[in-house]
Amino acid sequence: MRKEFLPFTRPAINEADIQAVTEVLRSGWITNGPQNAALENGVCELTGNRFGVALSSATAAMHLLLKMMKIGPGDEVITPSMTWVSIVNMIVLAGATPVFSEIDRETLLTTPEAIAEKITPRTKLIVPVHFAGAALDLDGIARVAGSIPVVEDAAHALGTMYKGRHVGSTGSAIYSFHAIKNVTTGEGGMFVTNSAEDAAAMRRWKFHGISMDAFDRQNRGRSPQAEVIEPGFKYNLTDICAALGVSQLNRLVNINTARRELAMLYREELAEIPEIRPLADPDYDFRHAWHLFVVRVDSPKLTRDEFMTALKGENIGTGLHFRCAHLQHYYREVMGFRAGMLPNTEYNSDHICSLPLFPGMTPDDVHDVVAAIKRVLAR
Repeated sequence: MRKEFLPFTRPAINEADIQAVTEVLRSGWITNGPQNAALENGVCELTGNRFGVALSSATAAMHLLLKMMKIGPGDEVITPSMTWVSIVNMIVLAGATPVFSEIDRETLLTTPEAIAEKITPRTKLIVPVHFAGAALDLDGIARVAGSIPVVEDAAHALGTMYKGRHVGSTGSAIYSFHAIKNVTTGEGGMFVTNSAEDAAAMRRWKFHGISMDAFDRQNRGRSPQAEVIEPGFKYNLTDICAALGVSQLNRLVNINTARRELAMLYREELAEIPEIRPLADPDYDFRHAWHLFVVRVDSPKLTRDEFMTALKGENIGTGLHFRCAHLQHYYREVMGFRAGMLPNTEYNSDHICSLPLFPGMTPDDVHDVVAAIKRVLAR
C-alpha cells in the first residue's frame, strides 16, 4: 500500500502562478481589472470566440444566460442529467423546467438523437455537456436544434477540439475555472460568445447592472457617471483570481499533454481488468482535454461505493462525477422524476468513479492506483 495518500486531484500550481498572484497583490488593484481582461483575451485566443466575460463561477454564467434569454415559467431547457447540479438548479430557480436528455451508455455524452426526442414547442434552450474533456457531436446537435439556441457546457473542456476547431468557437459556451479544472482561478468561470450584444449584457449584469465594468483603463476607477441600466448582480472575478488563470493558461498545452499521457497509461494498464471499464471515445474526430479519467465498476464482488471506500483504505483517493441530477432528493420528491426514465444515465450514475488524474502525478502513481485496484478486486 502507498505510504502517502494520493488525492483524486491536486491543482497544478507552480512558482510562476504564485508570482503572478503576488504581483497583483502588490499592484494596488486587486479586484476586476487588467488581469480579467488578459484572461478573457487569452481564452478567446485559444477558443476562437470574439468575446469572453470572466465571472465568479460557471454557475453565475448560467444564471446570467437564462436572464439574458428571458427564460422563465413555461419554458423548457434541455440538458443531460449526467452533469453537475448547478445547471439544473439555475433552470429551476429561473422558473423554467429542466428536460433531461439521455446519454450514450459508453461515452456519457448526450447525442443529437437523444436531444431531438426531447424538443417541444416550449424548448427555449439546449445546454449539452462536454463530459470529462471529450467533445460532443456539435454538428449533429446543431442540425437537430435548428433555430433553438445551443450554449455548450464546456466546464470540462478547455483545450477540447472537435473536427479541428475548439469547442464553443462557433457559438457560445461556458467554462469553469474551479479548483479541480485543467486551468483554475480557485473559483471562477467564463462565458464566451461571438455576439457583441450578449457579451455586453453579461458584462452589465455581472456588475450590478451598471453600464461599465469597475475597471477603467484611463482613470483606473469607475466613472462617477456610470449608472444602473437595469438591476444586476455581483458576479465579477477578482484580478487576484484572474492572474492565476492567466498564468496557468500560458501552459495549458503542457498541462493537457501530461493529463493525456497519464490517461493513456491508465487505459493500457486497465485493459487487463474486465471489472473496471474506462469510458469509450466517440467515433468522430476530436481531441480530449482529459479533465477526468472516469471508469465504471462492474464487479459482482462489490459496489462502486464499496470500491471507492476500499481504494481509500489503500491510500488512493477517487471522485464521483456525477450522481444523476434527476434522482437527487429535490428533483425526485418535488418535481416527480423517477428511476427508469434514463436507463443509460442511471446505470452510469451507479457505476462511475473518477480515478486520480492531475499533471503532478507520475507513471509510478498510475502503477500504484492499478495495483491497488487489483488488490481490492482480489479481496
